[in-house]
Amino acid sequence: MKLNKTIALGVAGILSATVVFADSHVDRAIQGAINARQSHMQLYAFNLGILGGMAQEQIPYDADMAAMAAGNLATLSTVSQAAYWPPGSDSAAVEGSRALPVIWEDFAGIAAEGQKFGEAVAALNEVAGTDLDSMKAAFGPVGGSCGSCHRAYRQPE
Repeated sequence: MKLNKTIALGVAGILSATVVFADSHVDRAIQGAINARQSHMQLYAFNLGILGGMAQEQIPYDADMAAMAAGNLATLSTVSQAAYWPPGSDSAAVEGSRALPVIWEDFAGIAAEGQKFGEAVAALNEVAGTDLDSMKAAFGPVGGSCGSCHRAYRQPE
């Protein structure tokens, strides 16, 4: 009888450990996706900061640097983010996520925002290295696109 109890406790322990491992694995996968999308956004922000500094004349306009930053944005905008947004990675489910749950309810809206951003970035990429005025004119719609998406789909700080 004692052996059966020991075996039962051992099996229960193994099953508990399996459930805990599976739970932590899911959490790691979701956290990995959140980290990836936040890193992607940081790369956007870094390059937008260069262009924004020039557009606001806080740093001198440098055609090569502007072209590089706009090119980086254009490249980043073509990277698929599909794996960055697993269900359960929203702000209601995970502390540290600012992605509002509405994202998973409004894929058409988020896709439209992404399309608008991609088009604005492509237009900026065409002119960023030509002159400051052209870059400024094309930069506005990019910033507007970011703000529009963040107002609708990102939890405020």
